[in-house]
Amino acid sequence: MRRETIPVTVLSGNLGAGKTTVLNNLLNTRTDLDIAVLVNDMGEVNVDAERVAEHSDISENDEDLIELSDGCICCELRGDLLDALAKLAQAREFDYLVIESTGVAEPLPVAQTLTMGFDQSDLDPTDFYEETGIEVMDYYELDTTVTVVDAHQFWTTFDSKESLMDGDTEKDLGSLLVEQIEFCDVLLLNKCDLVDEETLDEIEEMIEVLQPRAKIIRTEHGAVDPEAILDTNRFDFEEASQSAGWMQELKEPHASAEEEHGVTSFVFESRRPFHPERFAELLDEFPANVVRSKGHFWLAGREEIALGLDVAGQSIRLTPAGMWLATLPEEEQSQYFKAYPDLEENWHPKYGDRASQLVIIGTDIDHDIRHADLETATLTDEEMNANWDAFEDRFPRFEVKADDEQAGDTETAEEMGLAD
Repeated sequence: MRRETIPVTVLSGNLGAGKTTVLNNLLNTRTDLDIAVLVNDMGEVNVDAERVAEHSDISENDEDLIELSDGCICCELRGDLLDALAKLAQAREFDYLVIESTGVAEPLPVAQTLTMGFDQSDLDPTDFYEETGIEVMDYYELDTTVTVVDAHQFWTTFDSKESLMDGDTEKDLGSLLVEQIEFCDVLLLNKCDLVDEETLDEIEEMIEVLQPRAKIIRTEHGAVDPEAILDTNRFDFEEASQSAGWMQELKEPHASAEEEHGVTSFVFESRRPFHPERFAELLDEFPANVVRSKGHFWLAGREEIALGLDVAGQSIRLTPAGMWLATLPEEEQSQYFKAYPDLEENWHPKYGDRASQLVIIGTDIDHDIRHADLETATLTDEEMNANWDAFEDRFPRFEVKADDEQAGDTETAEEMGLAD
């Protein structure tokens, strides 16, 4: 008996990681599921769809194979994705859907589209949606998000600043790899036959720090038991949206589980702002063994908004992270205090909620030295009483209103090359 809703597995992963090979293995492995496939490709010609048709029982003319080309389903093709899913649901000649996203896609926006549909502030309804009124979420449920990682190229990709264009957005391979790892239920560490056991252990330790809740499966040639990534019921959007390793670290820094391979982390917190010039110099010289850092910080002279720091491999990006509550009228502040009592307990009489909180993850990092470096970049007692607007400030400027929906969005991020 068919379910009321159609479960969906989303395959993500960097270019060349082996997503299409995984998909073809699934289609060629006998299961009780009648699987439909949607393949996304950035190019005008959907090469991956052709490979699926070539190496499986699904033909290019089959209604169960949908191609979305010349764009990415995590950004400019989100409306097209929903339209395609609605048309598939109308026919309903299958009981499971697998979506293979392009190699430059971030899985979190795809998951948002599948769970929120057109009910997103930045996604306009299409003509098809307005004509039919079909709500995709009534037909589908996101079951599993899967990220495929190339073990052989992991460290090269992780440290890469090579840029890729996704529509009008420029992404670098290293930070994209981190984003794909940080949002998944199952991670397939592929091409393990090309890597020695010690290196595989090191890669797994890094992955576990970045995404502690994901199930890691080592694979060769994309071969995986279908039960591991189909119909798992592992996806939980509320948990997944907060599940990145750095979020877990901010809540509960963990200790020695990673120390066997030298991967450790610590959280830096300060109620003093960073000096814009000293913090810029610190970022200029950020050591290569700090492989991940994320959080928000207070920059002297920027009293209106918090700034977000996002370090992934060799990429350092800044984003607006929202207005400080201290900038709001007292009446609105009181409403927040009632909803979140801890806020008032930690409220500074002069500076309110302004503070910095950053998680630092790296290999063989000296916590004391790195913590001291960050502490030195904050204002001294004398500087706390100085004119902060007089400090040299090389950081990019962001304009964010109190109700700005883009605070913290990577679309507003600026890549840091402060030394240039």
